[in-house]
Amino acid sequence: MPLHETKDEGALDAGTDVFASALSSQILPKYRIPEEHSPTEVVYQLLHNELLLDGNAAQNLATFCTTWSDDGVHRLMNECLDKNMIDKDEYPQTAEIEARCVNILADLWNAPAGTTATGCSTTGSSEAAMLGGLALKFRWRERRRAQGLPVDRPNLVCGPVQICWEKFARYFDVELRPVPLEPGATGLRAHQLADYVDENTIGVVAIMGVTYTCDYEPVAEFSAALDAIQAEHGWDVPIHVDGASGGFVAPFLHPDVVWDFRLPRVASINTSGHKYGLAPLGVGWIVWRTADLLPADLVFNVDYLGGDMPTFALNFSRPGGEVIAQYYLFLRLGRGGYRRVQQACADTAQYLAGEIAAMGPFTLLYDGQGGLPAVSYTLTDPAGSPFTLYDLSDRLRMRGWQVPSYPLPPARDDTVIQRVLIRHGVTRDQIALLVADLRRAGEHLTATPPPAPAADPRSGFHHGGPVPAAGPPSRTATSACPARRAPPPAPE
Repeated sequence: MPLHETKDEGALDAGTDVFASALSSQILPKYRIPEEHSPTEVVYQLLHNELLLDGNAAQNLATFCTTWSDDGVHRLMNECLDKNMIDKDEYPQTAEIEARCVNILADLWNAPAGTTATGCSTTGSSEAAMLGGLALKFRWRERRRAQGLPVDRPNLVCGPVQICWEKFARYFDVELRPVPLEPGATGLRAHQLADYVDENTIGVVAIMGVTYTCDYEPVAEFSAALDAIQAEHGWDVPIHVDGASGGFVAPFLHPDVVWDFRLPRVASINTSGHKYGLAPLGVGWIVWRTADLLPADLVFNVDYLGGDMPTFALNFSRPGGEVIAQYYLFLRLGRGGYRRVQQACADTAQYLAGEIAAMGPFTLLYDGQGGLPAVSYTLTDPAGSPFTLYDLSDRLRMRGWQVPSYPLPPARDDTVIQRVLIRHGVTRDQIALLVADLRRAGEHLTATPPPAPAADPRSGFHHGGPVPAAGPPSRTATSACPARRAPPPAPE
């Protein structure tokens, strides 16, 4: 008797073209789930084609995030699709690998010998920053309560930080005190701290890789200024370092810059594994210099996943593949490999800086040396230029390039700049093509000036951006951070 195989009614018959299938002749459902299933090949191809409308990640020079990964990362990510990072009892080896990564970062950031640093992975540097902020707030509150002092007016002092810090302040009832930029400055300066820090300051945020311009804030100078403030007023104010990008650049390119746990006042550091850590999207890290700096009240013990596990996070279930990929990169690259990758990026950034400086209409704000592998610049004569940087961004988009234009934060928000980030996978040849397109775009806009801009000429980059600055606070101010409209966001 012959054998017969059953057929899946939704399968694509051999010889049937994907684009001749029933689903391909329809507008895809957008607001209701369809009644019946469709063949895998058809759905995949239709979605694949629709996603071609997205920008090309290789030309996205606005993002700090990883846009290229090697085959080993892809294979490990695929093998870890079913691993839940939170379930450390079911996936103990994944938990062990997370712990190894925390130890590697504590060592990379010079945690003091003979002590026990502590930390965890997160979904990104924004969650990690918020966890660091919560630890600052809880420790400040514990100290104040022990002294019998009020705890209703916590504040956090910072320079031009990324939008996650405004979220932290608003979500967790902390007054954010962003310090205005001084003329010529691209970040917070140490001497400004005395006008903003007081007894209710839970901490100062220092940025290793300012979102706008990509240079480093002087963390060691912040520490010295806070030492002087403590000597005068008795206020012991810790530093949290937002190393979202610089945490994976400074140790390899600028080892002599003292910014990390070598400074006793640095209590915690956050970073993005999925930025210059080179891991795929979805992983960040937070490390405290010693375990006692993470208040026990913030840690929850969960026993309903099979074991009694401590957890500190803003979310719960999340994939473990990105953590595995991070460890893979630590092993595959090592210190030497990370140094070579970051140096190649820095060299390309400096090449771009030289080309832009030679073009004529631009003045460099940051030339790619001493900070992140990036370049930022402004028009030399904005008032006399036949075009704006917003016009230039739009023109470059016609060639696929995503190069953001935006104003600096208060009190330098009259200066509009562009920024180009050089990441792993952005090649010298690619940047040479960008330079040629920049030159052609400038020539076209000069020969054919665009119409006068509308009231708001800004291009649409809608990533996480910076927060507005305020003047020096009153020592008796009691209001929490008000809802304010931020300036146009600098892409993350």
